[in-house]
Amino acid sequence: MLIGILETGRPPEELQSAYGSYADMFKRLLGATDSSLEFKVYPVLDNQLPANPYECAAWLVTGSRHGVYENLPWMLQLQDFIRAVWQAEVPMIGICFGHQIIATALGGRVEKSNKGWGVGLQEYTVQKPQDWMGEQATITFNAMHQDQVVELPANAEVFASSAFCEYAGLVYGGRILTFQGHPEFTTDFEEHLLKLRRGSVIPNPVADQALSGLEQGALKPESQSGHWMANFLKRVS
Repeated sequence: MLIGILETGRPPEELQSAYGSYADMFKRLLGATDSSLEFKVYPVLDNQLPANPYECAAWLVTGSRHGVYENLPWMLQLQDFIRAVWQAEVPMIGICFGHQIIATALGGRVEKSNKGWGVGLQEYTVQKPQDWMGEQATITFNAMHQDQVVELPANAEVFASSAFCEYAGLVYGGRILTFQGHPEFTTDFEEHLLKLRRGSVIPNPVADQALSGLEQGALKPESQSGHWMANFLKRVS
């Protein structure tokens, strides 16, 4: 299966040598699950989009430092492509910014939340178990976001949520899966990202609380997330 990774952002330069790009993180996560998976990266943020939804068997939209409401030209083109993928019934996964721009493209609304930053380990309640993940009451991902989906598209169904993030996990007609959290972020990467953004982007108390949670290790990022994503894509492809 060829998965097209729609690259909408890149990690800070200070971390790229150690961790690679967001696309690299997804390659590691999904490749560890199934070595037969192949990947093609499209630098969407550099205005390089696929010609049509059928170029790959499935699509994945990465995270980004941008907000979808910035309406940059490449974002508007990406929204057109997302709608084309939906109409073509090709499977797609969206993560963080990907989660948000898919919701926007299909009729939802995203805004900068008055709840502030959601960072560090975040636990979400599974409202409706999915066949590709099995029976599980909660899931835990590292998170790094201030924006949230605040209005759902008509065709979206919530399967995971929290008090902080009501629409944390969405499915669309069994063909599109999106997470607000970052299954591709390791705890090590999250720690370095928090330390880099502490005091400049993220308020010190918020960053410190998240760092403390990482150190205590009371919650662990879901190790099954790569399997879940691969299972989802294979079942709907």
